[in-house]
Order: sequence, then C-alpha cells, then structure tokens
Amino acid sequence: MNGVHARDLDLNLLPVLVAVADTGSVTAAAARLYLTQSAISAALGRLKSAIGEALVIRHGRGVVLTERGARLVAEARPHLDAIVQATLLSARFDPKTSDRTLRIGIADTGDEWLLPPLLRLLENEAPEMRLISSPIQFRTVHEALATRRIDMAVTVADELPSSIARRPLFKSHFVCVFDPRFVRLGARPSEGAYFAQDHVIVSYNNDLRGVVEEVFGRERRIRCSVAGFGGVGAIVDGGRLVATIPIVVAVQILSVRPHLRMAPVPFEHEPGEVELFWPTALDVDPACRFVRDAIVRITQALSLPGPARGSGKRR
Repeated sequence: MNGVHARDLDLNLLPVLVAVADTGSVTAAAARLYLTQSAISAALGRLKSAIGEALVIRHGRGVVLTERGARLVAEARPHLDAIVQATLLSARFDPKTSDRTLRIGIADTGDEWLLPPLLRLLENEAPEMRLISSPIQFRTVHEALATRRIDMAVTVADELPSSIARRPLFKSHFVCVFDPRFVRLGARPSEGAYFAQDHVIVSYNNDLRGVVEEVFGRERRIRCSVAGFGGVGAIVDGGRLVATIPIVVAVQILSVRPHLRMAPVPFEHEPGEVELFWPTALDVDPACRFVRDAIVRITQALSLPGPARGSGKRR
C-alpha cells in the first residue's frame, strides 16, 4: 500500500470488514457492531476508496468477499484478535485459575517427549488451562503462526520473518534404529554395512527421499516411506528395515521397545535445531509466556545421548 492510501486508510474500518466477512450480511454486521446499516455501507465504501478495489460484492440477499477482500481479512484478523485478547486479559494472570485455551503446533517428533510431560505440568500448575495440539512442520509453521491458527510451535525451521520470535531448545542429531534379531549392524556400523541395508524413511513430500538424501546428500536402498515418525518403531520391530531418525524420537521408541537397538549414523552430519516459535504480538501474553516457559523447563530436563565420535567420515 502506497503512502497516499496509507494516510487515507482508517484502521477502525477493518473490524467492520471482518464482521461483514463473518456474518455475510451488512444487516447482521450492523447488529453485531451496534451500528446502522448505512454506517456499515459507508465504512465499506471508505475502505473501497482507500484500497482502490472492491472488497465485497452482493450475493443473493447477502454479500461475499472479493479475492482482495479475503486477503485483507486474512491479514487483518490475527492482529485484531491479538488486540481484543490483550484488552480482555485480566490485570493479573494466575495459572491456578486461568481457563485459557492455547493452540500449540508440534512436529511429530515431539508427540512423545513434549506433550505428555507438558500436560502433567499443566495439571499440577494450571489445572484449568487447555491445549489444542496440531501437527506442524518446517513447511507450514510460518503460515500457521502468521494467521494465528496456533499460538506457538515446537519444530525446526529455516528463516522466518521478524514478526515471529524463536528460542532454540536443543540440538537433535540422527541415529539408526533397528531390530538386532534381523539386522546385523552392531554398535558402530560401518558405511558399507549401513548402506547395504533396506531402509524405512520419513518423507513429508510423500516420496522416496528422506533427510539422508535431501540434506546429507547420500543415497540409500529405500523400501518404505511413511508420512511421520509415529509408526517407525512398529515397522522396525520384527523386520529387516533400518530407520534413521532424530535421537529424541529414538529414545522414546527404545523406552517402549527396549529389545531394539540404536547406533550412530556412520557419517558426519549437522544436527537439527529444535526451536520454540511464537508471534511477537504474543510476547507479553502471560498465559502464552507461562506455557512457553513450561516448554523450556521440559526441554532442559531432557536427557539425550550426544553424537558418537569417530563413527565414520563422509566419503
């Protein structure tokens, strides 16, 4: 938006557009905002003049958003929601009595190590708070946070805009997990032994390329590709497939299936950085800050083996 339009745009008009989008009716939007229908129509006219495009069009007895109107509502709604939420927050936050519902995005690597202890912590310290957990990964975290579908996320990600804050939690290197009854790799497998095996991989692209192929630049004999880490332990158990997975996932699998084995990946690689992300607009939200601090406490208590040294060099 250029400077002229920015000076002409009254931000008080944006709640009018959101109300019209929610209700699909000038009449219903007027009732919601305690305004007259003519005031709503005038506000939409002023918005159209400021933006330079129609934002709503008539449809039957109501109205619908144009493509430009829909984009504007999608961009404006998270900020308006944050303002309303900040206005309605109690002057003093008490986790013992707070009944807030927060939305958290968790990569599937965190379903086991994060969510159970987080719920137990909230049961003790914030018994009325509720969580809505959604799957998230590095390709979707930006959009989910920007549109406020979630209040925070725990995953890995590359560059994100300055409107999203981030805090590193821990580094998670990769290890092999296999069933020693059927796979002969040993405690410190060689590259030859590793690449001679059949592998199961996790691919968010639904293809036959996992982290070893895409990030580490090595090629394996892939027998099976799955969409998440949840079933990897069961797939490896009792079969001849090897899984290369983050150590935090491997530790959880072996806690349930102790007869499986974990071994270092036989070539050097950079560990992944698991981080906590949230919109900067929620920096001062006390409920969100309480849950973020709880997540940090949980990760600080994690006990993860470090990467084995001298396990192999990249050829």
